[in-house]
Amino acid sequence: MRRQGSIHLFRFAGIDVFLHWSWFLFAAFEFTRTGGYFFLGWNLLEYLSVFILVTVHEYGHALACRWVGGTANQIMLWPLGGVAYVNPPPRPGATLWSIAAGPLVNVALLFVFAPLGIILDRSLGLAKRSPDFHSFLIALLGINAILLVFNLLPIYPLDGGQILRCLLWFVLGHARSLMASVAVGFVGVAGLLVLAGWRRSWWLGVLAVYILMNCWRGLRQAQVLYRLNKLPHHEGFACPSCKAVPPVGRFWRCTQCAEVFDTFQARGVCPHCAGQVAGTPCLYCRAQSPFSEWINLPVPVN
Repeated sequence: MRRQGSIHLFRFAGIDVFLHWSWFLFAAFEFTRTGGYFFLGWNLLEYLSVFILVTVHEYGHALACRWVGGTANQIMLWPLGGVAYVNPPPRPGATLWSIAAGPLVNVALLFVFAPLGIILDRSLGLAKRSPDFHSFLIALLGINAILLVFNLLPIYPLDGGQILRCLLWFVLGHARSLMASVAVGFVGVAGLLVLAGWRRSWWLGVLAVYILMNCWRGLRQAQVLYRLNKLPHHEGFACPSCKAVPPVGRFWRCTQCAEVFDTFQARGVCPHCAGQVAGTPCLYCRAQSPFSEWINLPVPVN
């Protein structure tokens, strides 16, 4: 699937990687700033290094998600972290591992870059012999650290905010943990907006607005989950993916005649056109499965 405002770069390990247009703004900044290096080629190398660091970070998310049985087929790269479109099994442990794997990649890289810089500096006198190379290693260490710290901020939907949500999920459940992490995210967004105004940083303001939009989306999702939890449920069925029991109500649409009906009450057959439902989506985890695969549980008898 194509992503708006992006360029398809490559496909590796079954994952399509897209490049967001904001990378070109970052490139313009990288090649016009003064200082740092004596030779412009090091600016290019630093730019490519950011690209590689973000890519490796996002692959950490995607591969961890697949390892726990989820799906991950697309990555969108942008200068401050990128987005891996992961769909882990809707369990707190599986989701936590899928999210935490990205920052753990940056932690591992810290233990690579720091000793490498120290060894080269002490053995070769790198700061004097090749000041550009020395500056590049320091920049690489700094960029990796910035990406790590930024992504671990407890602001939903950054990695830190989603890790917080997963930890709360163990205690509060699906809907309440999302609501709590989104509330913390709104506080964090307010702090970013204040910081953007104080620093007069337009890009930090744009970033804060982007995060705010995602917090709002998370809030709406939590509200939907709350409403679904209050409804009566079809005790005889459960989602093949997340084992959630579907609610009673007209939430499913026939793909043939567009009639909205309760597919579990109708046993997978549209009451309007008598068409057999091909796939039934779960309202909680959004996974779509054939109606026949929904677990038919025995209804308790009092």
